[in-house]
Amino acid sequence: MAIEIRLVGPADSALFDRVGVDVFDGPVDQPLTAEFLADPRHHLAVAIDDGVLVGMASAVHYVHPDKMPQLWINEVGVASTHRSQGIGRRLLECLIERAAALDCSEAWVLTDRGNTAAQRLYESVGGMIPPEDCIMYTIPVA
Repeated sequence: MAIEIRLVGPADSALFDRVGVDVFDGPVDQPLTAEFLADPRHHLAVAIDDGVLVGMASAVHYVHPDKMPQLWINEVGVASTHRSQGIGRRLLECLIERAAALDCSEAWVLTDRGNTAAQRLYESVGGMIPPEDCIMYTIPVA
């Protein structure tokens, strides 16, 4: 069976009853899940394999008085059983498509300089490292 990648919303809370190991940093909390899914500025792309949530990428879109809307990608998690299959990239592409639909000017994400796996992932979707000492990937949306 193919792994399904899609955005989830308030009607999808049952998906979080079957979550693969190490997709999230900790146990899924149902009230927090419901709150997250109900907020229209929060976005969650998930990977589903045979009814089990095996990957996720979360983001928030925001507006600012002097900038076009942007999408901040908070984190990406893929079950260790499903890594190195392109799932992280597909999750990010799903969020980038959502950013385009929201007229965001860009998506961005931060990572640690030592997290080379994350750096490869963000570069695979067009992320660019700025010359500053911090690492912030700017991902063109349109």
